[in-house]
Amino acid sequence: MSSTVLRTLARRIPTVAPVPNRAILSLGGSQASEFLNGILASHVNEPIKGPLYSAFLHAQGRVLYDVFLYTSLDSAGKRNYLLDYDPRPSDAPPLMSLLKRYVLRSKVKIRDVSEHYDVWSAWGNPAIPEPAKQWTWARSGVVEPQWDQSEWPWGSKDESILDRRAPGMGTRFLVQKGSLPQETSDHELASSNAYTLHRILTGVPEGLEDMPAMQAFPMESNLDMMGGLDFRKGCYVGQELTVRTYHTGSIRKRILPVVIHKPGQRPDIVLPSPEAPSYPTNISISPTLIQRPDDARPIPRPRGTGKLLSSYQGIGLALLRLEQVEAAERGDLSLGFNVESGPSEGTWALSHWRPDWWPQPPLEQ
Repeated sequence: MSSTVLRTLARRIPTVAPVPNRAILSLGGSQASEFLNGILASHVNEPIKGPLYSAFLHAQGRVLYDVFLYTSLDSAGKRNYLLDYDPRPSDAPPLMSLLKRYVLRSKVKIRDVSEHYDVWSAWGNPAIPEPAKQWTWARSGVVEPQWDQSEWPWGSKDESILDRRAPGMGTRFLVQKGSLPQETSDHELASSNAYTLHRILTGVPEGLEDMPAMQAFPMESNLDMMGGLDFRKGCYVGQELTVRTYHTGSIRKRILPVVIHKPGQRPDIVLPSPEAPSYPTNISISPTLIQRPDDARPIPRPRGTGKLLSSYQGIGLALLRLEQVEAAERGDLSLGFNVESGPSEGTWALSHWRPDWWPQPPLEQ
């Protein structure tokens, strides 16, 4: 297998699309910031700096929900928060129930306002610049973005956030239920599938398909690289294991974008295929050794498997072991999975690529 890096052709024209599988909770009250700061994996400032991206973690450090936190004004003109999350059933308790469990005597009011809002995303607008960003590496392999401190990286508008998880993700915002955003006047209106395809091509995991509740670890899910974790804030739920991994652990898996194809038919350029079948989520990805006749090197048998996460039109995201990723890049093994029944029945291969926004590790890593 050639080790040439696969290249993607993501859409770059201004596009606006609804984001699928989202719900909205409203959090208000004089202690809302303090309350959220105690349970979110990012620092929630008081006074409020602006929106942010973060996650709720289990006490054992696994992901429960990745969330977007927006600022807003209620009907009385008081500042509050809106939480954008994936509400589909999972092994985690419903987010409303989870938050109410922690309220106790805090002066916080929580309401489900999903019937009032839709979540939209707009990307491809060259007028929105990407901020300068540096990277900090830990010995464990954890990576943190470091933004220019002169302005809040996630923006300052109410009910809107600059999506800094990865370059090219554009802006994410809330719109009154059933209404079209004003961006439709100068952006191409697309479907929610277009948004899903865009974020997969960009290498951005999101929601319960990509971060299964009670199973996914935050750094393996790239929450560190996407700016969703703060390793220096005070106590929060899930902090102990997360910080311990940062200092003394080792990141052995990451979510990478992949193209799914027939064995031996690896494409040179990644293009969505409308004819591609739908593939099961969470199916195991197995490594297969490649031993060339002229290669006498001892190659250790690969350990463990990966998981196929969300996919659309033959493009997907997969949780892969980094040692197997490196072996595949050397041509020492191939990755694939088998579907026993359904429209995608058969044996499939997949080839990964590293998103071009991923930082390069320092030489000592």
